[in-house]
Amino acid sequence: MPKVAYSEEDRARIRRELVAAALALMGKNGIQRTTVEQIYKKVGISRTFFYTFFPTKEDLIVEALYLQQPKILAYVKRLMDDPALSWREAVRQFLHACCYGEESGIAILTIEEQQLIFRHLSPESYQVFRDKQLRLFGQILEGFGVKADKARIGLFTNLSLMIVVVRKAIPGALPLFVPEAADATVEFQINAIVDALEKQKES
Repeated sequence: MPKVAYSEEDRARIRRELVAAALALMGKNGIQRTTVEQIYKKVGISRTFFYTFFPTKEDLIVEALYLQQPKILAYVKRLMDDPALSWREAVRQFLHACCYGEESGIAILTIEEQQLIFRHLSPESYQVFRDKQLRLFGQILEGFGVKADKARIGLFTNLSLMIVVVRKAIPGALPLFVPEAADATVEFQINAIVDALEKQKES
């Protein structure tokens, strides 16, 4: 079978399709349950050709997470603009959707996935990832009407990611936690974050 020659435009399109397919699958199935094979088959290319775009699955995950960021900000705006929701309920719904990403189509990294990606990122790529992450969380705060200074962004980032990763880690990576209380724990933590944000918004 003759080898297909792809133009630069074709390669750029296929790369975009791979990232979009990865994000869709990860949002639906979770990152760990999404395989490279599922992604390249969805786009209709071979495994060998896939690896000419992304050396590892982790490289693709990072690109997919970047693609997800504007979608997250659009979701914040939709919630804030919904006249049927109070400010508290809109913020609560956003945090709840992040914690239960498989149900809402939001791809969230587990503890193990964060560690794996960190090991694969160069120092420069890691810094880019951190900068984009902090910018995202700052924009989320601003979307909530909360002043996004450096300290608030850092605290909000940690608190938000903490409830997300802990919920996803029970009981697999955190076997000594009580799985029956996982959902109640998430709700308690979400309400505590909303309380804190509401005070900051009012001040």
